[in-house]
Amino acid sequence: MLNGKTIAFLVAPEGIEQVELTEPWNAVKQAGGTPKLVSVQPGEVQAFNHLDKADRFPVDATAEEVSAADFDGLVLPGGVANPDFLRTVPAAVRFARDFFDTGKPVAAICHAPWTLIEADAVRGRTVTSWPSLRTDLRNAGATWEDREVVICTGGPNTLITSRKPDDLKAFCQAAVDAFGE
Repeated sequence: MLNGKTIAFLVAPEGIEQVELTEPWNAVKQAGGTPKLVSVQPGEVQAFNHLDKADRFPVDATAEEVSAADFDGLVLPGGVANPDFLRTVPAAVRFARDFFDTGKPVAAICHAPWTLIEADAVRGRTVTSWPSLRTDLRNAGATWEDREVVICTGGPNTLITSRKPDDLKAFCQAAVDAFGE
């Protein structure tokens, strides 16, 4: 159970794969935690169902306003455009990196490990992702495996990764378990 725990969800202003935001968000809430939406600018973010616009979600804080110290864990949803944008924003990269520096659990799905590559947080770790990131992750020093969920505890924190929306059930369970420890 996550009673009293606050989990950050770091997203770009648009391009978030909606189901990769909403399912982990709901899993955190159902486990008694408090999810908070962190982005690089205030206002709302635009989610997508693959390439089609979906719902908008209100931002709770910007990456410049908060730090890992304010949270108990981090979720990085996918969508191609979401992490591709985040990895170009120093405040977002710093925010993600802070969770590794402070030993707090991180869960990243689909294309989200791109942000972790930029944060130099995958070197020496075992991960999975959307298959097109395999070479990027290997070049960044990670061991890539084609599995539904990979839970890597061989580093400064627990890192949970999954490949795609079909893996969300296992991803959400692994993330909630790690956040509850």
